[in-house]
Amino acid sequence: MTNPDAVVRVQDLRKTYGNFTALNGVSFEINRGETFALLGPNGAGKSTTIEILEGYRDRSGGQASVLGIDPSHGGLAWKAKLGIVLQSTGESANVTVREQLTHFAGFYPNPRPVDEVIEAVGLTAKASVRLSKLSGGQRRRVDVALGFIGRPELLFLDEPTTGFDPEARRSFWDLVHLLKSEGTTILLTTHYLDEAAQLSDRAGVIAGGRLIDIGPIHEIGDATARIPIVRWRDPDGGAPKEVRTAEPGRVVAELVRDLGEPQGLEIIRPSLEDVYLTMVTEYAANNITTDTREHAL
Repeated sequence: MTNPDAVVRVQDLRKTYGNFTALNGVSFEINRGETFALLGPNGAGKSTTIEILEGYRDRSGGQASVLGIDPSHGGLAWKAKLGIVLQSTGESANVTVREQLTHFAGFYPNPRPVDEVIEAVGLTAKASVRLSKLSGGQRRRVDVALGFIGRPELLFLDEPTTGFDPEARRSFWDLVHLLKSEGTTILLTTHYLDEAAQLSDRAGVIAGGRLIDIGPIHEIGDATARIPIVRWRDPDGGAPKEVRTAEPGRVVAELVRDLGEPQGLEIIRPSLEDVYLTMVTEYAANNITTDTREHAL
């Protein structure tokens, strides 16, 4: 049954370059108003997937639909509904921040006010500064501003916070939450797993051109990888001890009962990064022989 809420539909997506398979049967959907993170190591196929969905790259096989349109045939009206933040851009360095945003706002039927967008990305004090005079992080904020000035229905964010300092990243997260509250659907790629966990409703993990897992952020990965770890030292010291358990409260209560106050007692709940690293490492270990043989053919 077709999902009426799906803004993006991908079925058995494939992309080959000669004998190299960049995407090998990837399938997923993104619902309207959802923030979906596409995760994976470098070369896994994330950028290829996004470029196909943006209409920049042709697919070799499978089906794709973005806002009800095959992206390989999307016209200007369709493109006006998209916001795109690429990993890098080729904007003119001889214009000011305000001039650049004003120019791009003219491409859309109902753009956001330019000064509102400048404030949202924290560049009010730099509005009259030429792009060539901005730092790398500040120019990245301009990229983000260009991505949402047109009030897109679907926003592609390809590693958007590269070059941001911690404060700027937090401000960007607030901005994404604002866009989400307005109903914007967002497809995010990032190497910052805490960012994916903070912003996303669901995630898909790509490795070796294949989608190896998909689901809500708190359910990604094997259930055993998400089991908490209780770590402590005995009262008289010694090497750290640990136990993985689904009942950390019970284990802590028993330790206190038996040992008094253990040293260095902590409960570690695996983060998305922990689960993700376990997943891609295990996938690589299980598929390296097959992949090596396929690439040699």
